[in-house]
Formats: sequence, C-alpha cells, structure tokens
Amino acid sequence: MQMTSGLLNKRRWVYLRDLLRELIGRDIKLRYKRSLLGIAWSLINPLAQLLVFSLIFSVVLPLNIPNYTTFLFTGLLAWNWFQTSLHAATGAIVDNRELIRRPGFPVTILPIVTVATNFIHFLLALPILLAFLLIGGIPLRTTILALPAIFVVQFLFTLSLSYFVATLHVTFRDTQYLLGIVLLLGFYLSPVFYDVGAIPQPYQALYRLNPMVVLIDAYRRILLRGQLPGALDLLALSLVSAGLLWLGYRIFIRASAQFAEEL
Repeated sequence: MQMTSGLLNKRRWVYLRDLLRELIGRDIKLRYKRSLLGIAWSLINPLAQLLVFSLIFSVVLPLNIPNYTTFLFTGLLAWNWFQTSLHAATGAIVDNRELIRRPGFPVTILPIVTVATNFIHFLLALPILLAFLLIGGIPLRTTILALPAIFVVQFLFTLSLSYFVATLHVTFRDTQYLLGIVLLLGFYLSPVFYDVGAIPQPYQALYRLNPMVVLIDAYRRILLRGQLPGALDLLALSLVSAGLLWLGYRIFIRASAQFAEEL
C-alpha cells in the first residue's frame, strides 16, 4: 500500500514538472508569436530603460554614483522580474479559462508559471549585466555564488503576492489597474535608480520594510561590492515570504472552487 502511494506521488510530481515545463514554453511562444525579434524583446526593454535613466541621472541630473550603468541595470533587472510577474499573475486565471474548466487540472501551478517565465527572462539578461561588470572593471568575486539564494527569496516573495493578485482579479477586475498604480509607486519607493544610502537615516528602518529594498541592495552588494548581503534582513524576508506564500496559497485554494463559475 505504501509502495503504491509512493509510486502515485512520484508520478504526480513528474506530471507537474512536465506540465510546468510545457506551460512555460507555451507562455514564451505566445508572448513572441509573429514577432520578428522574438525573445530578444525581453532584453530590449530593460536596455531601453537603461539608456533613458542613464542619460537622465548621469548627464541631466547626475547622482554621482560610481559605475552607474551597472548599478542601474542591476536594479532594473530585479525590479522588472518582480513587476512583470505580478502583472502577468493578475491574468493567470482569467486568461486561462479553458484550462481552469478542465477536470483535475492543477490550477495552483498557473501563478508559478508566470513567475518562472519571467525568471527565465531575468536569467537571459543576466549575462549582459555580467558583461557590464567586466567592462566597468568590476571583478566577479566568489560572493556571486550567493546569487541563487537571492533568486530563491525573490521567487518566493513574488510568488506569494502572485497568488493574492491572481485570486483577487477573478472577482475584482479592477485589480490590474490598482496593481499598476501600486507598482508605479513601488518603483520610486525602491532603490532602482538611486542608492539606499540616499534615504535619510531617520527613515532607513521604515524604508527597509519594503522587501524590494532588501533584494535590490542584496544584488548590488554581491555583484558590485563583493560583499555578502545582510543575513538578518534576508532571513526576515525569507520568513515573511514563506508566511505570505502559505497564506496566499490557502486563500487561492479556497477560492479556486469558484473560479469556473466566476469566469
């Protein structure tokens, strides 16, 4: 009996793994269908942002940050993964009606697909960031081995919020517009194009309640300064992300019974 149960669980995990791979591949193909440049658009967007912000904050309103291009690109990549994942997650259920209505389909996999797909775009742009580091004379230090840990923390945090927005958007279709406003404010309240140290000391503790502050600063410490990020900050964010993921998942599961009717 236990052997049969174990075999069924193994087959279930293999099925979920294969399904995840197929859905990610489908998302990427649909996103760039009939596009001349295809997946290159995932690189063009952050590079275009980099060009504009570099011009503004290096020439027009100089911030006097060393290696500003690399500094900025690091923040943009981390933020874009977070932002595009949440935007996509709002439609994870609404845009997959045919899958939701299939009996036995594991609906909980859809938010995972959105975050994983955008993580792939993040990884595709990462070699360009590493090239900027080398061009700017910044050596790749052993601290780069800590990057996967930051990836995991950001993945969990983004996924936890994805379950919330995916659930909310099924009932309240204004979620995507509200999310756009929140992310716009979050962009300026996160150190994407400026340094964390620019925030006055009395406000630092409050400012660091923003999880993206911790994540973006962690990427820059590892890549630009060759330092390991603050262990306490990352541990706190990991625990918060795990708690939010558990809560978001439970809410998602409870609401999923009504998804087919809502759609």
